[in-house]
Amino acid sequence: MSSSATTSRPVLVVGSVAFDRIKTPHADSGKILGGSATYGAIASSYFAPTRLVGVVGNDFGPAEINRLRRHDIDLAGLQMDRTGDTFFWSGVYGENFASRTTLETRLNVFANFAPTLPDEYRTSPFALLGNIQPQLQAQVLDQLEPGAFTVADTMNLWLDLARPQLLELLPRVDLFILNDEEAHQLTGHGNVYVAGPKLVQLGPKIVIIKKGAHGAVLFHPEGLFALPAYPVTQVQDPTGAGDSFAGALVGALAAAGDTGFSTLRRALAYATVTASLTVEALGVDRLETAGRAVIDQRFTELVRMTRID
Repeated sequence: MSSSATTSRPVLVVGSVAFDRIKTPHADSGKILGGSATYGAIASSYFAPTRLVGVVGNDFGPAEINRLRRHDIDLAGLQMDRTGDTFFWSGVYGENFASRTTLETRLNVFANFAPTLPDEYRTSPFALLGNIQPQLQAQVLDQLEPGAFTVADTMNLWLDLARPQLLELLPRVDLFILNDEEAHQLTGHGNVYVAGPKLVQLGPKIVIIKKGAHGAVLFHPEGLFALPAYPVTQVQDPTGAGDSFAGALVGALAAAGDTGFSTLRRALAYATVTASLTVEALGVDRLETAGRAVIDQRFTELVRMTRID
């Protein structure tokens, strides 16, 4: 965590803490640390004090705990459920990472997860509702004190299995993040510039649509902002890139203590470059070891690449 993060407002990150096994055209990760809250919290910790809420099982040991603590992540909200193993996901990527197929999903202790916020977490000024069931995201909102800036992430699975609950959630959040395929699925519009305003009409004040290697688009009451992705020449594993994007975005907002249009555009650039680090190694390895200096360097490069004088 950078020194500036110690003076920022705290960020609450709620989501899954998991073990993954990832197969790519070039590697097989074996059992490695993963989960939406893991990626999101590590990314956020580079910018702001970060609080994590999730659940882990018998197989989550001191080594994994220490990896999170090395980033000064507050783990008072991490539940230890000794009745079973930690959530496990396995997937395989096709050539050029154009497709991903789930091989196995074992919910394990996550099947009974009910996010419970410690008292000090309830006043968190910034909250990231990671990529988990909309019902669980709503439970977090029910526990937060009014005034928090809330960001919700989602995935196509919840559009299939919990669409009504997601639609109920959207008017309750300030910022909604999803990718272009999910935006199409939710609105029926394949053009992101048509889908974005449609999503805003569903309730969130602000929407960000991610376009993978083609960047992201911010839809805000004050205007539209589009940003390309940071150029990565060697993609090793896209898993968790979206979670890292969301974590860095909220962390950067917390560091600024502001959620205005200008600050959001800057935070979007930080989110973009942080996600670019994640894809350069299997699991959280590159994100975990890169450091804030590398993030700042890529931020400067991205700003220079996109500036029009």
